[in-house]
Amino acid sequence: MIKILIADDQELIRQSLEILIGSVPDFEVTDSVASGRDVIRSVRERKPDIILMDIRMPSIDGVTCTKLIKENYPEIKIIILTTFDDDEYVFNALKYGASGYLLKGVSTKELFGAIRKVYSGTELLNEDIALKVLKMFRRMARSNVALGVDKKAFEGLGKAELKIIRQVGKGLSNKEIAYELHLSEGTVRNYLSTILSKLDLRDRTQLAIWAVQTGIINEGDAE
Repeated sequence: MIKILIADDQELIRQSLEILIGSVPDFEVTDSVASGRDVIRSVRERKPDIILMDIRMPSIDGVTCTKLIKENYPEIKIIILTTFDDDEYVFNALKYGASGYLLKGVSTKELFGAIRKVYSGTELLNEDIALKVLKMFRRMARSNVALGVDKKAFEGLGKAELKIIRQVGKGLSNKEIAYELHLSEGTVRNYLSTILSKLDLRDRTQLAIWAVQTGIINEGDAE
């Protein structure tokens, strides 16, 4: 059973989502709330697996909610479901740990598919948002602000770690990397944790930017 919290300040949207999600046998709506403050309360009390989160809400907005929840409950997955595709909203929501960003207007099939994918550990964006993120990423990667990595740390990377870095630089998710390299997702996560520690980088976004800036993603895998 996938437990889902609905967070939207529009009553009609909340009620519609409750009816739709409640009709799926393996989905359970744990709560339906209208404000960021109520999101935090409901998360504490009911521990959902996934939150469908609007951006614009009273008291605490969806981006700030995402940050607070991921800091305290990192296992909870968050899908931003909103009418807003402003660059800053998109970037900050993903930066703070949202697993998906969908625009209202997606089909029921797409929404249900997104919930299942995020629950299984996949991160997703709809096509319009993915293009926006790709453009932002390219601007960041080509900027003059280079991420410094210790030369010895780089030279200490193994062949398998370099393969992982190239895939991250291409924008692949853990699941996609696992498929490409014939590894389990758990193994990919372990590799990433080790790589970030070795290179002293904060997260996979910094790793991806560094991979693009240094040109590693264009190098062939040495066998």
